Amino acid sequence: MQIDLSGRTALVTGSTQGIGSAIAAGLARAGARVAVNGRSRESVETAVARLGEQTEGSGEFVAAAGDITTDDGARRVAEALPDADILVNNLGIFGAKDALEITDEEWRRYFEVNVLAAVRMIRTYLPGMKERSWGRVLNIASDSAVVIPAEMIHYGMSKTALLGVTRGFAKEAAGTGVTVNSLIAGPTHTGGVEDFVYELVDASLPWEEAQREFMRKHRPQSLLQRLIEPEEIANMAVYLSSPLASATTGGALRVDGGYVDAILP
Repeated sequence: MQIDLSGRTALVTGSTQGIGSAIAAGLARAGARVAVNGRSRESVETAVARLGEQTEGSGEFVAAAGDITTDDGARRVAEALPDADILVNNLGIFGAKDALEITDEEWRRYFEVNVLAAVRMIRTYLPGMKERSWGRVLNIASDSAVVIPAEMIHYGMSKTALLGVTRGFAKEAAGTGVTVNSLIAGPTHTGGVEDFVYELVDASLPWEEAQREFMRKHRPQSLLQRLIEPEEIANMAVYLSSPLASATTGGALRVDGGYVDAILP
């Protein structure tokens, strides 16, 4: 399968590390010009340099710093990148908390970061995609959208909402040559997830043992029975961003490690 994104420009939000960084690298290797986004110019410039080294100069990266959870930050990103053919809404936050201890402020924060920021960027770039009759919007959701974890229902709520956002904007883009999809990612091995795992299991355990304990206790339904690597998420993201996925829209594609019972779409 040959994926060629030459001549396409992509924006990956929250791409200075983790899944977003892996997606940015994958898109660049496929030939896309990729805008790297983070809140500060320093973190973005550092990520651009690192990604350039990782892709051995085969990709083109540009800095698009700005906190897209605010109108001002989103404007800064749009000024750095006026048009995009591919938009990957990857920015997100997560964390464990007892359901009855989640405050109103935290509920709002999870919605603002995980849902409204994505809507804001879709409003920014979808009109241009429709005018050019080609575009890809990909929202990085989570298996928590459907299998709501008891320890993080505020996160699950936000990812469920993101599935609704995806379906709705896919209808807005119907017949234009623009596809809008979400990617249901399972527990993924990033620095932030390592910290999260150690919140739920014995912090003295070696990492490999801690990972197994986390999967056994908190994600026993996983068929993969390990954390997913960011590059495995990126592989699906690059495909969905390509011309090869032209007939896939309004969907929720799974890279979740599989489930004992098929309860996801």
